[in-house]
Amino acid sequence: MIRVLLLDDQPLLRSGFRALLDAEDDIEVVAEAADGKEGLALARELLPDIALVDIQMPVMDGIETTRRIAADPFLAGVHVVILTNYGVDEHVFNALRAGAAGFLVKDIEPDDFLHSVRVAARGDALLAPSITKMLISRYVAQPPSNKAGTGLKELTNREREAVALAAQGLSNDEIADLMVISPLTAKTHINRAMIKLQARDRAQLVVFAYESGLVAPRNR
Repeated sequence: MIRVLLLDDQPLLRSGFRALLDAEDDIEVVAEAADGKEGLALARELLPDIALVDIQMPVMDGIETTRRIAADPFLAGVHVVILTNYGVDEHVFNALRAGAAGFLVKDIEPDDFLHSVRVAARGDALLAPSITKMLISRYVAQPPSNKAGTGLKELTNREREAVALAAQGLSNDEIADLMVISPLTAKTHINRAMIKLQARDRAQLVVFAYESGLVAPRNR
């Protein structure tokens, strides 16, 4: 059972998301809140698998809520998925840095929404195509980060290759096919890279891949 916490200050949206999620046999909404402060307390109390977090909320916004969840070792199993509207690329970038596992735009189709929740629950990075385009556009205008580039030295060649493919949105099975290795080995490469780079999840590997220049936007 995938346990979900809903954080959004709009009651109508919360009720719509809840109706969709509760209708599924393998998903349960354990609680909901209208602001980040209350949501953080509920996360600590209930330890959900997924926290669906509106990026703009009163009292404590989605970015700060994400940052506090990501920084709390007790909440290491909570995957934060940001709910956002179009045109907020700066917020999206900051939330990724704060530790968000992915993003969904609020006009997503119901079936895609449910699939995305399941993807996030598995620990995979979740970036809507429109959000990915925003991030790529952001990096086109930026030179690689020297700090991120230094992190590349910590990775083996195979780990670099796996991270580059993960940054292109490929699953472990797809990475395995391209690298001609088993899915388990692909997962091992990704996990070791995450440990070396101190990345919370695959979404942060995406940030690293672009910041370090490992993946160039023009190659996407």
